[in-house]
Amino acid sequence: MLIQRLLAALVLIPIVIAGLFFLSISNFAIVMLVIFALSSWEWAQFLHFTTKRSKSIFTILLTTLAAIIYYLPSYVYLPINIFEIILLSSIAWWSVALVLVLSYPKSVKLWGTSFFNKLLFAFFTLMPFFIAMIQLRQINYGLNSYEGAYWLLYILVLVWATDSGAYFAGRLWGKHKLAPSVSPGKTIEGLMGGVASSIIIGLLVYYSHFFNAPFYPFMISSVVAIFASVLGDLTESMFKREANIKDSGHLIPGHGGILDRIDSLTAAMPIFAAFILYIFGANM
Repeated sequence: MLIQRLLAALVLIPIVIAGLFFLSISNFAIVMLVIFALSSWEWAQFLHFTTKRSKSIFTILLTTLAAIIYYLPSYVYLPINIFEIILLSSIAWWSVALVLVLSYPKSVKLWGTSFFNKLLFAFFTLMPFFIAMIQLRQINYGLNSYEGAYWLLYILVLVWATDSGAYFAGRLWGKHKLAPSVSPGKTIEGLMGGVASSIIIGLLVYYSHFFNAPFYPFMISSVVAIFASVLGDLTESMFKREANIKDSGHLIPGHGGILDRIDSLTAAMPIFAAFILYIFGANM
């Protein structure tokens, strides 16, 4: 299993980096819609859709909605910034998710049998992630077509460092369970190791003057995104546990499905984008 994961990572990481830097905005948006559709297909099982027909209908409807939300401002004047609203709403959603995770399994009483609540969870997990990826990729695109790609790569590295740091710190020093009802393998020591690793990377990146952003907005946005990435992982684990499934899919050998690979990013990306772009309104 470990060899499969390493081989898959060696193939996927260069592909992801190439996609970030060499796809145009329009093509990048199309690729993100494909990822959104694949994620929606896997999410359908959390709603207990079991047939290909029901999964397909759910996937088509949610992906069509994502496309409409993305392309609509280009064709219709809107009195509000719909992207800003969606990204800021993700802060509210992940705050709710934190409560659900911390109170699991008692929290299941509030959402376990509610189709509507699970539908809202799908929307507020996948839609802000989709919008955040595109919004961050578009940063200063007219002046430097690669700047947004560097921002996305930075968040990816933060999430990877958090995950890797937590894994090794947990293996070495892990004793106290972080959320045993949701993910028995995660420890508080692992969390501290992962967070410390990512904060060090954030500081190194900032003091390398790689990005033109003020210190406090940059670091606060980064730290909040780091903790959000852990929450994203735990939240998907909670949904999988309640749905009685091990992996969200089998698309990636040794890694499970798309949701298993982007669970941390579904929280980290929109939270970082909401803070750096709208709460702090960093001039970038």
